[in-house]
Amino acid sequence: MKRITLHRTLAVLLAALLLCLPLAALAEEEEIYTENEWNYVDGSMDVSQGIPQNAQGVLGLIRERGVLRVATEPYFPPQEFIDPAHTGQEQYVGSDMELARLIAARMGVELEIVPMEFTEVLNAVSSGECDLAISALSYIPSRAARVSFSKGYFFTDSPTGASLMIREADLGKINGPDDLGNKTIIAQIGSVQELLLAQNVTRYREFRRVNSMQNVYQALRRGKADAAAVDERSAQVYINNNPDSHLALVPDVHFALEDYMNGDRVAGAKGEFQLMYFVNGVIDEVLSGGTYQQWYETYEAYAGTLGM
Repeated sequence: MKRITLHRTLAVLLAALLLCLPLAALAEEEEIYTENEWNYVDGSMDVSQGIPQNAQGVLGLIRERGVLRVATEPYFPPQEFIDPAHTGQEQYVGSDMELARLIAARMGVELEIVPMEFTEVLNAVSSGECDLAISALSYIPSRAARVSFSKGYFFTDSPTGASLMIREADLGKINGPDDLGNKTIIAQIGSVQELLLAQNVTRYREFRRVNSMQNVYQALRRGKADAAAVDERSAQVYINNNPDSHLALVPDVHFALEDYMNGDRVAGAKGEFQLMYFVNGVIDEVLSGGTYQQWYETYEAYAGTLGM
C-alpha cells in the first residue's frame, strides 16, 4: 500500500510540473531576443520606463556606467556633421545625432559621441570601445556578419545604393560605367558605395579609396578623380550647398541594393539583441511620428547655411 501511495504521489507531482511547463516556457520565451532571416534585429521593446531591470550584456553595462557611447564619422551632413559654432559634445549635430541623444534620453543615461574615421565605427562596437554606431549605416550581409543591426530608421524616396558623381564639364561625356575605361574612379572606403562601384564598374584606369566623403568631393573638384560613387540624396545636398563645386550627378545612373537592405540602421556588438530591441523601441517612436524625417529636413537646411 505504501508503494502504491508513493507512486500516486509522484504521479500527481509530475502532472503538476507538466501543467506548469507551458507557463514557464512562455515566461522564458519573453526573454528571448533574436535576429530575423535577413540577419538583423527587427523586434522591439517598450522603452518608456528606461532600461529594464533585467538588462544584460552591453545594455546592462550602459545602465551601470550611466553613459551611452556612440561611434560616428561626423562628416556626412545632414545626418552627422560638426557645427563650428559649438565645441565639445554640442558640436556634433545632425539627424543621426538627434537619434543618438533620444536613445540616451530614453535609457536615462548621459551620451558620449565618439568621432572617428568611417572605417572604424563598426570596429569600435565590435571591440567594445563604443556601445552603438550611428553613422548613416546601410545594411549589407558582410557587415551583419560582424555586428548586430537594428531595423531601418531612414528611408529615401530613391532606391538605396549609389549614384555616379562627376564634374559638370563631363556631363554628356561620362554617361555610365561604359565610359570609365580610361578614368579614375573613387569612393569612400568601407562604404556601400564602394561595394556597389566595385560590383558595377569593371573597367577603369584606377580605383581610389579615401576615408571620408569630403575627400571624395575634393578629389573630384581638384581633378584627382573623374567619377565617384555617392549616396544620391547626400550628394545632392552637397551640390546644392556648394554651387561653385561644379559637380553633378550622372542622369539615370543608379546602382541599387536589394530591397531588404533598404534603410539606415544602428549597429551594436554581435549578439547584443536586447540592446538592439531597446534601440528599435526608440526607432518605432521616431518613425511613428515622422520625427526623424523632420530632423533630417531641419539639418539639411542648416547644413546649407554652413555651406556643407
